[in-house]
Amino acid sequence: MRMKPFSLLDYSKRIENTAVKDPGVKMLFFVFLFLLDLRKVATVIHSLNFFFTASSQVPNFPEFVVVGLIDDVQIGYYDSNTQKAEPRQDWMRKNSEQDIETWTRIGLGEQQDFKALIENLKQLFNQTRGVHIFQFMSGCEWDEETEQVTSNGKFGYDGEDFAKWDTRTNTWIPVKQQAKGLTDKWNNNKAKLEFDKNYINQIFPEWLKKYVGYGRSSLMRTDLPSVSFLQKTSSSPVSCHATGFYPNRAEMFWRKDGEEVHDGVDKGEILPNNDGTFQMSVDIDLSSVAAEDWTKYECVFQLSGVKEDVTHRLEKTRILTNESNTINVIISVVVAVVLLGLIGLIGFIIYKKKKNVSRSPPPVENAKAPEETQFLPEP
Repeated sequence: MRMKPFSLLDYSKRIENTAVKDPGVKMLFFVFLFLLDLRKVATVIHSLNFFFTASSQVPNFPEFVVVGLIDDVQIGYYDSNTQKAEPRQDWMRKNSEQDIETWTRIGLGEQQDFKALIENLKQLFNQTRGVHIFQFMSGCEWDEETEQVTSNGKFGYDGEDFAKWDTRTNTWIPVKQQAKGLTDKWNNNKAKLEFDKNYINQIFPEWLKKYVGYGRSSLMRTDLPSVSFLQKTSSSPVSCHATGFYPNRAEMFWRKDGEEVHDGVDKGEILPNNDGTFQMSVDIDLSSVAAEDWTKYECVFQLSGVKEDVTHRLEKTRILTNESNTINVIISVVVAVVLLGLIGLIGFIIYKKKKNVSRSPPPVENAKAPEETQFLPEP
């Protein structure tokens, strides 16, 4: 199960809010800068990634944070305030006490270097103030079927790639012009390069395979979504909406006659639900497509770990629209008004009858006919 004491999504929102409050700061913040393409593959590929993040002038937030993820599930956390690594999954808490201590040592050792690096970068970019983010991602992927392991690592600064680590040649390659001096320095530090190479090629794969074994029942859990077609108006794009799926390693797209469609398609982000599952949507503009050809389109959902695609063919009768909802509301209101009117009319009739009965004169006892009373003698 996912736990929510800290998430990268929460982190990115806090940085974004901070930047928005300062109109003089134009920063492309990022936390998931290094996420890989999630297009479904035939085999199950597991990943281990560590995000080392240094920040400058982010109020009420640690200057240095490390987050560990297995298959995009957070397993560990460290920051410069607590200076202690913490597991984020029960199965990590039970099985990896020694590894957590190692993470603490790594965090303590790296936080000073990262603090110095971000100050160096601010000088390189002639920045004296404002919110800035410097991040390093390192990790590996493991194909459980072929046993192939691939490693990766790169730096980013303020939302853009800064330098990449070629793990095959064990050299740093500058992406930004300002990175050249730093990458030369890193490439000349042979002892550090060998230390990092050992971690990324030996220790990380060992951790990855071990942790997947610890949390297999949770990591390999798959929940398929419920899929609906939505449309605001008859002229709006049609949205294919999937919700309730798990994990978040999913892909969704439109297809026509067996071929994926790109024109007029707008794919949304994967968003979390309150129950720990996820949702996503992909829209398609069919305004120029004849109504009889809509059935040629289908929405395809793919979930990591599930071999079969979830496919739904587009049918107009299945589309939920605001227009139909408005008509239903109008009909309901009209029916309600008519019923209320009838109830009011019936109530008024009953009230009038009761009122007329209450006004009738009471009967007179021993009353005599008029012709008899007119001849009575006067007293």
